Amino acid sequence: MTNQPTIHNSSLKVLVIVPAYNEAEGIGQVIRQIRQDIPYVDVLVINDGSSDDTSRIARAAGASVIDLTCNLGIGGAVQTGYRYAAEHHYDYAVQIDGDGQHNPSDLNRLLDAILETGADMVIGSRFITKEGFQSTFARKMGIGLLSALLTRLTGQSVTDPTSGYRFCGKRAISLFAREYPTDYPEVEALMLLYNRKLTFAEIPVIMKERQGGVSSISAMKSVYYMSKVILSVLLMKTMKKRAWEHGYES
Repeated sequence: MTNQPTIHNSSLKVLVIVPAYNEAEGIGQVIRQIRQDIPYVDVLVINDGSSDDTSRIARAAGASVIDLTCNLGIGGAVQTGYRYAAEHHYDYAVQIDGDGQHNPSDLNRLLDAILETGADMVIGSRFITKEGFQSTFARKMGIGLLSALLTRLTGQSVTDPTSGYRFCGKRAISLFAREYPTDYPEVEALMLLYNRKLTFAEIPVIMKERQGGVSSISAMKSVYYMSKVILSVLLMKTMKKRAWEHGYES
């Protein structure tokens, strides 16, 4: 990396968005780690209708909290964060999961990468160097299939399309504040960026196993998830191709 400005020695305004649903077991430690590693950012927890003490613990740890009155799912929770970032004129917004998998100390590296590459979004990928927690065998197989599909559709190498560790610039914030996929949106969000002619890049990060709570993608949902996402991205690609053929963009 070149000697780019980092968050602690610049005037950049950065929001950390932490979507959380029943993450009381680990959310406090996540916020304390963010405060320790990158104390110059603002932290916003989107409490997605949790039935436990997620909201109270997040506030006690020093985060701002938006309490959603019902569970919108990960897409609605994340978009709430991007809307907040757009309305409050943040330069950058970064998603960090509330389960402790992401290392906040990598955030400056994500910023360096977005400044160096000029990308609209930089993704932390666990599969470039293959260090740290690599997910279960079944999920790795599914992720590999989605990676191959997105690489083919976008013409860009994609190694970790389901990673929730994402650093966005103003153009991506503006787009996601207006339009963001629901259900399991990480893969579809990449196609959305591609369709709107925004760019993304990946850098290697080391992730840990979740420190608490339960994954939103259960074994029973895995087949549904894969089928839905594959059909969705193929439809998005088809709609974009038709738009180009007719001389307008979707």
